[in-house]
Amino acid sequence: MISIFTQNIIRFFILVLIQVLLLNNIHFSGFVNPYIYILFILLLPFETPGWLLILIGFFTGITIDLFSGTMGMHATATTFAAYARPFVLKVIAPRDGYESRTQPTLRYYDMAWIIRFSVILILIHHSSLFFIEVFRFSDFFYTILRIFLSSIFTFILIIISQLLFYKK
Repeated sequence: MISIFTQNIIRFFILVLIQVLLLNNIHFSGFVNPYIYILFILLLPFETPGWLLILIGFFTGITIDLFSGTMGMHATATTFAAYARPFVLKVIAPRDGYESRTQPTLRYYDMAWIIRFSVILILIHHSSLFFIEVFRFSDFFYTILRIFLSSIFTFILIIISQLLFYKK
């Protein structure tokens, strides 16, 4: 069995490669971009300390920035999503809490929980990313539309990956 650490390193490289080589070149209607790399932050074990989540979020985002030429935008958005993750987990926690040594996947939790968790963190990430990218409120509704549509495509990719790789 592969250790959780090795599994996450492999997952990191696979998601970054998919994002950089494939998804960064896909732009539906010129402004809809799926960002599957956020799945790396979503799938980290529940026991991951907050300080480590923030460091991992920053490292993940800066890696995407290096390949995308976006000068810290992904680093900021991913760090913020990693920072928000423990709060989101606390808000949507099951009645009995989280089982130790589990991950937020379909293997351990039901589809409704995965949807709530994914949607909230995707929206946090995408809102941060697109408002940083635009950096003004004059295009507010255009930016909201981009957040909404990109979040839908990202969510679909995340659910497909959950069904393919993490189903019981």
